[in-house]
Amino acid sequence: MSKYGKEILIGAAPVVLAFLYFVGINMIPIVFMTVILGTFFYMNRARNGMGASSERKSRAKAPVFMTFDDIGGQDRAKRELQEALDFLIRYEDIKRLGIRPLKGILLTGPPGTGKTLMAKAAAHYTNSVFMAAAGSEFVEMYVGVGASRIRDLFKEAKARALKEKKESAIIFIDEIDVIGGRRDGGQHREYDQTLNQLLTEMDGIHTSESPRILIIAATNRKEMLDSALLRPGRFDRHIDVELPDKKGRLHILHIHAKQRPLAETVDLDAIAKETFHFSGAQLESVMNEAAIYAMREESATISQQHLSLAVDKVMLGEKTDRESTKEERDRVALHELGHAIVAERVRPGSVSQVSLSPRGKALGFVRHNPQADQYLYTKAQIEEQIMIALGGSVAEEMFYGGRSTGSRNDFEQALQMVGTMMDSGLTRLGIIDRNMVTKQELMKENTAILEELTEATRSLLESYRRVFEQSLDILTTEEVLSGEQFRELLERLEQPQIA
Repeated sequence: MSKYGKEILIGAAPVVLAFLYFVGINMIPIVFMTVILGTFFYMNRARNGMGASSERKSRAKAPVFMTFDDIGGQDRAKRELQEALDFLIRYEDIKRLGIRPLKGILLTGPPGTGKTLMAKAAAHYTNSVFMAAAGSEFVEMYVGVGASRIRDLFKEAKARALKEKKESAIIFIDEIDVIGGRRDGGQHREYDQTLNQLLTEMDGIHTSESPRILIIAATNRKEMLDSALLRPGRFDRHIDVELPDKKGRLHILHIHAKQRPLAETVDLDAIAKETFHFSGAQLESVMNEAAIYAMREESATISQQHLSLAVDKVMLGEKTDRESTKEERDRVALHELGHAIVAERVRPGSVSQVSLSPRGKALGFVRHNPQADQYLYTKAQIEEQIMIALGGSVAEEMFYGGRSTGSRNDFEQALQMVGTMMDSGLTRLGIIDRNMVTKQELMKENTAILEELTEATRSLLESYRRVFEQSLDILTTEEVLSGEQFRELLERLEQPQIA
């Protein structure tokens, strides 16, 4: 119904009802039937995809022009995906060799690594129609709506491919774990019916038909998916889209630096080293935040300092204007000095900055120099990292006789690393399955490891008590010490006293 038709109907309905009432007709049955018919009309629209118009707008929107060259840091994943897509392009070759064409490709990996971008690039690579939807769009309170939307999605993909005279269509479903989670055999649920419809549609894809349909799905939680989705003949290829390594991070930074005026002195290689474990989305945010810092200073170019500040912001959050008492500032300073001293002793030259500037929820922080990308760790290396994490709380205990809530994140990191040691067979428990060990045994070993490393940290820091006392005023006055300044201060004051 047109916009003006609705307005005429809304205006005319009260007039008609008033006229009928005036001539003496009983209005109660008419009003009652109107309500019933309106309810049925509303439910019918909901069942057939009441929100389909908004979905069609989002799905029908042409994807942003994207090629695999525009995606950095995922060379292995791109090669795997292109090889899989060749099955869609080289149809006659795979038919001649008797190869079963793929119906589905599953992209798995952490958020922000470029899974959606790779799906868009796949559509360009294969010259296919691109349809996109999120798993959450198919879960509704009305039974059958999700399944109906799945059917509509496949029908629309075929119709658009025929209309645009293309031989193939790619349907991209993000967050597929929302509808594709394991079925536990319990009470029937709406998204179980949606999953069943998706499986039916995938089984109904005949690769000899034109246009050919390929499903690409993405998830951060592959382990949550139902086994029926993962079997051969459905999602045949599983491609890991992991966090980029240093080479990949540098490539991503160069891509996002193309349209931005960088100063000649900018060293993106140094930024790539500092951003270990950053995703592609976080690296894009670093470049964007650096440009914002340059704009604030009315600078014509983006400098290295702007990029370093942006790394801190993405990692820790924006600077805050919190005003703290002198006692709180002193406690934070001693806490951060504890981290920094332990870090310098177990990994010389590792401290890049000691700061008392509040960022996000952190009242202070120690920034470390970039290390080489590392994916394997020995027991000694993990224990050193735990000692660095415990250095702040131990320093507080030395000077205040107790800890504060500022050590919460440190303890979370320490516990996580102890868990890694247990899962890797690096503790006194040996090689274990956590499900076969009692909680009491796990807690006993966890406590023993942390107490042992806490005592080692305390013994180390007690020998540098004079360094704490002499450098406290300097840090609270300066607020920020560079790694070089901190090491000079440490060398000048370093005369270990036996406690």
